[in-house]
Order: sequence, then C-alpha cells, then structure tokens
Amino acid sequence: MRRGAELVVVHAWVTQVRSAPLATRDSTERGWAERVLREAVDSVRAAHPTLAVTGRLITESPVPALLSVAAETDTLVVGTLGLGRAAGVLVGSVSLRVAGRAPCSVVLVRAGRGAADEHLPAAPGLAPDEIPSIPYRAVVLGLDVDSACDEPIGFAFEAARRRRTELRVCHVHEPDGGAGPEGAAAAEHAVIALLRPWHEKYPDVSVATTVTEGRAGDELVRATDGAGLVVVGRRISGSRLGERLGQVAHAVVQHAECPVAVVPHD
Repeated sequence: MRRGAELVVVHAWVTQVRSAPLATRDSTERGWAERVLREAVDSVRAAHPTLAVTGRLITESPVPALLSVAAETDTLVVGTLGLGRAAGVLVGSVSLRVAGRAPCSVVLVRAGRGAADEHLPAAPGLAPDEIPSIPYRAVVLGLDVDSACDEPIGFAFEAARRRRTELRVCHVHEPDGGAGPEGAAAAEHAVIALLRPWHEKYPDVSVATTVTEGRAGDELVRATDGAGLVVVGRRISGSRLGERLGQVAHAVVQHAECPVAVVPHD
C-alpha cells in the first residue's frame, strides 16, 4: 500500500506422487490448494479493500516457484521461523534459499508478526484502526563501506521515507590490531562521505549513524533491537551455484526479531 503497487499472493503446489493415479484424490488436492490461496487473498482484501490483490497458483515446488516469481517482481516477501532452539538449526530453509538466490529484494518476516509490530507501542485503549497514526519503528541499515552499493542504501532510505521514520545506519569494523582511535575515526569519515549524497537526495529522512568495532553479524543484530526493518546487502556472485547469503546477512536472518530485507547488488 505504501508503494502504490499491486500485491500478488503466490501459493506453490505439487501433486503428490502415488503408485496408482487417482483422479478424485488429485482433484481434491488441487481444490485444497486453490482454497488455501483463495482464503489468503480474501483475507487481505477484507483488511485492505483499496489494495489491488491477485492470487497465483503455481504447480511447482516452493523454491523454483518463488524464484520464478522473483524474476518478474520488485520485492518478494516470505515468512521465516528463524533460528531453532535445538543446536542452532535454521528452520525455514525455503526462505533462506530464496533470499540467497532471488534477483530481486527479499523481505523475510518472522512468523507471528503483525502490522502493529511495525509501529511503536500504542497508548492504552487505542483502537486497531488508529494504528496507522502511531509512528513507525526505525529502519536499520547494515553498511559495509568496503563494498557499499547503491541498491541496499537506496532501499533503506526509501523504506524510511515511506514510513516517515528514522534511518539508523550501522557500520561495524573488525578489530584492527592496534589501529585504535585512528581506525574508528577513519571508518566514521568513510561512512559520512558515503552517505553525503543520500542526505541530499532524501533531505526529509532523519539519519543516525553508529560505528562500532566487533563481529559485524553480532553487532548488527544488537542494533535491530526495537527496529521495524533491517536492510542488508547480498553480493551477486554471477554463478548460480555460488549464490548464497553472506555471513552477516545469514546471522541477521537467523537472529533479528524484526523483518529483514536482503537486497542484491553487483
């Protein structure tokens, strides 16, 4: 709705392989898949009657189906369960594989989150239809000055502009073996120089920058506390077999409680 774009709700459905074909069973399975999609589309239309919504049923396994959709869309939104409690096993491998290979930006939303979670806590007694008037939580951008590209930065600034909220830019540099304050100062100057043209392009966006030393994934996850969205980049390798999330993006997807936007760049 903020983008003024159409929403396409996609459901991937694969016929179960059986030793003997049963037309009635296959028909029932497809009917169930169509019903799942129809109910999802109807629920969105009921909540947002002015939004253009269509449904699309794809006879394919989830990852190829979503990647085929990603090739013709601006942003793909998928759900994720995040990090499992047992031995750090990632739950939601479909989301992870799609985020690591999609040609478009992928936003991963933690299961159980709703529209109200995008906003700051509401005052007691505030009605649900008053939620849009409550300020949005901040947008966080994980910035690597050594491989910074326009796509993730632009996505973050535009997201903050649409929400009319603060953009928090977080840059983490690794311990530099004794460079001390000089290393931190150099990093701060690099961040300021890199963001200067973006301040000019988005003068209405309030920006706060943080430069810290440590492990990038850990520090960025900490920076997302209380945020409404975190934006990280993913370098396109040029080889399909080599496409994957980097270590920082992987850590944020696993551990951040807020939605995570993974933005591909060259």
